[in-house]
Formats: sequence, C-alpha cells, structure tokens
Amino acid sequence: MKALREQGTAASEPADKGPSWLTALITMVAVQMATAFLSRIPPTLAPALAAERGWSDAVVGYLASMNTLGSILFLALGAPFLRRLGSVRSLQGGLVLGILGLALLLPPFSATAAMASLLIGLGYGPSSPAGNDVLHRTAPPRRRAIIFSIKQAGVPLGGIIAGLVLPPIVVAFGWQAALLVSGLFVLAIIIAVQPMRAGLDTGRKRDQALSLGAVFAPANIVSSLAAVTTSPSLVRLASAGACLAVGQGIWFAYLITFAVSVLGYDLKAAGIAFAIMQATSVGGRILLGWLADRYGSPRRMLGLLGLASGLSSLALAIVGPGWSFPAFCALAAVAGVCVSSWNGVQLSEVARSCPGHLVREASAGATLIIFLGYVAAPAGFALLLTLTGRYDIGFLACTAFGFLCFAIMRGRPPERPQ
Repeated sequence: MKALREQGTAASEPADKGPSWLTALITMVAVQMATAFLSRIPPTLAPALAAERGWSDAVVGYLASMNTLGSILFLALGAPFLRRLGSVRSLQGGLVLGILGLALLLPPFSATAAMASLLIGLGYGPSSPAGNDVLHRTAPPRRRAIIFSIKQAGVPLGGIIAGLVLPPIVVAFGWQAALLVSGLFVLAIIIAVQPMRAGLDTGRKRDQALSLGAVFAPANIVSSLAAVTTSPSLVRLASAGACLAVGQGIWFAYLITFAVSVLGYDLKAAGIAFAIMQATSVGGRILLGWLADRYGSPRRMLGLLGLASGLSSLALAIVGPGWSFPAFCALAAVAGVCVSSWNGVQLSEVARSCPGHLVREASAGATLIIFLGYVAAPAGFALLLTLTGRYDIGFLACTAFGFLCFAIMRGRPPERPQ
C-alpha cells in the first residue's frame, strides 16, 4: 500500500502549472467523444452486419461484452502506460487501437468481430483514469461535479454522431463506407489534441518500465482495486455505479436492435431514437453536475437516479409494436437523463472521496468495477434472449439493479479524505 501511495503521488504532481482547466476540459471532451463514438459503432451497425452475415440479435450483446472486457483489461493492467506515456498520450494511443478495431470488422468472421470489439474497448479504457487525472489537477474544486459531467457529456455526443451519421451512410454507401468515415473522424481527433499533450503530460514518469513483467506484476494488477478498498465510501460508490451500468449498458447495446427486430422500425428511425437518448443525456449530465455542485448532494442524487433508471427500464419492458414512434422516442429521451446521465456525478464523487494522490488509481478501480456491470449485463441479456426469445425479462432485470443502486446509496454520507 505504501508503494501505491508513492506511485499515486508521483503520478499526480505536475511539473508546472500547464494549460488552464478550460483547455484541459475541451481536450478531454473531444477525446471522450471520439472514444465513445468508437464504442457505439458495433451496436449501431449491428443490424446491417447481422442481415449480411446471418447473425442473431444475441450477437449484439456478446460484442458489447467483448468491448467492455477490453476496457477492463486496460483498467486492470494499464497503470504503467498511464505513468510512462502520460494521460493525453494514453488517450491518443487508445484511439489508435480503436481504429485498428474498426479494420477488424471488415472480414466476415465472428472471431474477428469479437477481436474488433475487444480492441475498441481496450482503447476506451484510458478515458476514465486519464480524464479524471487531468481534470482533478486542473479543475476548480467547487466546480468539479459539473466539469466532470461536461467531460462525460462527450460520451452521448459520440453516440449522437454514431446514431445520426452512420445509418444514412450505411443506407447510401454500405457499412464499409461507414467504417472508413469513422476511422477518418477519429484520426482527426487524435491530430487535433496533439498540441495539448506537452502541457498536460508534464508529470509523466519517463523511467516507468513497460515490460511484460511490469504490466503483469501482481502489485500492478491489484493497485487500482486496492485504491478503491482504502475507503468503504469508494466501495459503495463503485457498487452503485456497477448497478447503474447494468441498465445503461443494456439500453446502449440493445435499443437499436430492439427497435428494428421487435418494433419493426427501419435502421434510420431506430438511429434517430438512439440519437435522441444520447442528446438528452448531454443536457442531463450537465444539469445533474450543476445540481450536485449547487446543492452538495451527489450521493442522494445517485440514489434517486437508480430509482429513475429502474422505472425507465420497467417502462421499456412493456413497450410493444403497438407503441407509436413518438412515444418510443419520448421514452428514449427520458432514459437519456434517467439511465445514462449519472457518470459524471459518480466519477466526481469518487475523486472527492479519496486522497488527491490516489485519484487516478481509485478512478481506474471504481471504473473497473462499474465495467463489470457493463460486461456482464449485455452478455446476460444475450443469454436470456437466446433462452426465452423475450426482451422484457432482461429489461426487468435492469429495473431490479436500478432499485438496488437506490438501496446502496441510502447509507450514511462518506467520510472526508485525509
């Protein structure tokens, strides 16, 4: 644990003042948007790929789980890369991995599609610990909830782009063209954030080893989870986040496929509903971050969001072909706030609830636990769908986990970090 504290201290101390918090925020939003955009490509293109390759709807859940598994691998093993390369360079490297993942979607094999999702998820992995590190070092303490939430708003922004732009490209030119456009867009983001790298990565450790021994060392593997277990409050926050991730992961992975397969909408209409959910999530994240800063009750807000997420999933469980498209879009809009706007508040509370020198490690550990929900939920949903052929059972499971989050957050407030 002493080594963990020393590593955290070295990683969190910048060599100079560096760019302003606004510059850092803009950089983090751009990268977060690009990483999220990459992660939304497999579920967005899934109906077109399934029609061409004869995949079942359950494949969507398995691809989503592989995506999250890739992120978990980075969160468990990636600390040496963050320390050696710095946060911005690690994020750029993640985007490069995502582009390589897109290329692996081209061969007509399920195995390469699974590897594509794994690489895209591996590239998404640095977004939370690296982004939290940069913003914790630069953001005004009394505005951290809204600043973290604005950064997390990059996630639905990426989803909006995927939902609105990719389906029309698929219809007009084919899904291969959509992959090409996606790769060029992400490459542009990599180039655009390069000027910020020197100022934001000044605290990196150039002597950090990147050998297999360093990456797979037991101390490295457990370092992020060890940081979380330094405080019962962090454990509760991570557990609540995992519950919320169940609903969010299933909504993101299956909304488009559910709309096409069960409700009979075409891909463009389903993409519009998905984009609406992402759009309201942008405003929802910023609004919830502002409310958390203004009223100082992020834990209570997380509990209420668990309740709202469960109720939204309960409503989705009763949706059927008789629902009108406007009604379905209205539900998607509500879910954008209730199901997928919690991340910034949760991450800022994780950063607030631990000592400053452990922010990167604690963020990685808490996100790793959250991502267990992301990886287990779509895979479990896919299994239920295979066994029963019914979507409503899986949506009811989302309801149960939302209510469990509400129960977890009804405890006493966390102790202040020392």
